[in-house]
Amino acid sequence: MEFNHVANRVAAGHFETIVALFKERLGFTELRRTERAIWLRKAGFNIDLQFSRVASSHDDPERARSQVSFLSLTPRDELEALAGWLAERGVRSHVGAYSDREFYLEAPDALVDFVIEAMRPELADYPVKE
Repeated sequence: MEFNHVANRVAAGHFETIVALFKERLGFTELRRTERAIWLRKAGFNIDLQFSRVASSHDDPERARSQVSFLSLTPRDELEALAGWLAERGVRSHVGAYSDREFYLEAPDALVDFVIEAMRPELADYPVKE
């Protein structure tokens, strides 16, 4: 089997805002859309990200253990900019830290089962074992 996509849930009330965030701020392109879901892809990659529209979010104290992750030389600054963009559109969010090199953006009213993570590139430099 070939790996195709990963799916996450986004609250219906903020669905279009989160889609816009990924398209306008993170460089994703819309591949296809149905009434309940959208598939996005970032140029240069062949793994798709699917967002499924659900009625609402819920409080999940372990949400930060599931991420859509990005690499950045300035991860906290990048996430703070996204948090500001969301705040301008009425979406409550905050930036937290796993360490001094890996951070996450949580928007609990919008992102149902994941956070947006940003980390320094060296954290993803692991040896490949065959």
